[in-house]
Amino acid sequence: MNEETIALTMPGQSAPQNGAAFPATHWSVVLRARQAGEPLAAEALAELCQTYWKPVYAFLRRQGNTPHDAEDLTQGFFAMLLERGSFATVEEGKGRLRSFLLVAVKRFAANEHERASALKRGGGKMTVALDAEEMEQAGFTEPATAVTPEVLFERQWALALLDSVLGKLRDEYAKDGKEGIFNALKDRLSADGDSTTLAQIAASLGMSEGAMKVAVYRLRQRYRRLLQEEIALTLDSPDEVNLEIEHLFKVFGQSGG
Repeated sequence: MNEETIALTMPGQSAPQNGAAFPATHWSVVLRARQAGEPLAAEALAELCQTYWKPVYAFLRRQGNTPHDAEDLTQGFFAMLLERGSFATVEEGKGRLRSFLLVAVKRFAANEHERASALKRGGGKMTVALDAEEMEQAGFTEPATAVTPEVLFERQWALALLDSVLGKLRDEYAKDGKEGIFNALKDRLSADGDSTTLAQIAASLGMSEGAMKVAVYRLRQRYRRLLQEEIALTLDSPDEVNLEIEHLFKVFGQSGG
């Protein structure tokens, strides 16, 4: 086995055929609510919004809003979605949460009356727990002439997705009492990793080098699976997972000019 095998599913590759089915997608539940009044729709949408608020905030900041205004607008935007069910306008065949949120926030930001109304509907109530200060300190919203608000949105979308996957993977390993292995090997999820050899890592954990190679392989396989499942949650159909992965890879290569 090649120690440096890439962990991510690259464009053109298929999902692992191990008999495990993708979970029901959160976004498909939201879409179905348009006709069926799905009781879980609000909960599903709230969870997705909590995970993917950063792209919306970054988009609003790059449009020229101050940190305070962008935070208020982000809360108002999600209040509008959660309280009014704006997802009901999504067209058939365009079941990507990413695409829908980008179009919806652009409309929201362009409409002063709608913006004010949505903020009032929020009534000061926290709709999504935001940590805008973290975004500002990380420099994700700093002006960059070559990056449009749309490109920044999609880059932040990809980063939020990967962060969610990494958190789920960390939680799984911690639950199994293997947090030490996760912390030692998380840099090996990519092809590069750090300069520490597997032999050194194995010695520090009291494992053989062969056992460590198996641990790396399993970590990468589980990460790949969680990545595919996370992306599926934001799509109407899990059949589009690989297309979405391909798109997100391309996003990082765009100059935005």
